[in-house]
Amino acid sequence: MPLQVGSIVEGVVTGITNFGAFVALPEGKTGLVHISEIADAYVRDIKDYVKENDRVKVKVLSLDEKGKIALSIRQAQPGAGTQRKPAEFRRMDRLSFEDKLSRYMKESDERLQDLKKSTDSKRGGRGAGRRNA
Repeated sequence: MPLQVGSIVEGVVTGITNFGAFVALPEGKTGLVHISEIADAYVRDIKDYVKENDRVKVKVLSLDEKGKIALSIRQAQPGAGTQRKPAEFRRMDRLSFEDKLSRYMKESDERLQDLKKSTDSKRGGRGAGRRNA
């Protein structure tokens, strides 16, 4: 079966670099899983997620005329594409517009006060300007 964009196939990791992992695919082709497509979490070291000779399921992201194949392990996982919002954002969804606005105004005022304190301390505080003799 020829490779198609969007298809999910199984391959074997043949090499690991600091920017991704090379995967041998059926029909003797090789594709690259970029580091950003390894997992949903931040990936500092690819070797924490895959090792050489691991069998992995990958989704074909793109095929170009030069023969380059872009792959994704992350998008081949069950439930991929159903991104969950962080808990803080889910709580915010339940608030009314007025509550959100009030919260924003309060946080904004606090930030402005912190900024003013920081700026005043760098200038020497209030009323500490130059005085002519």
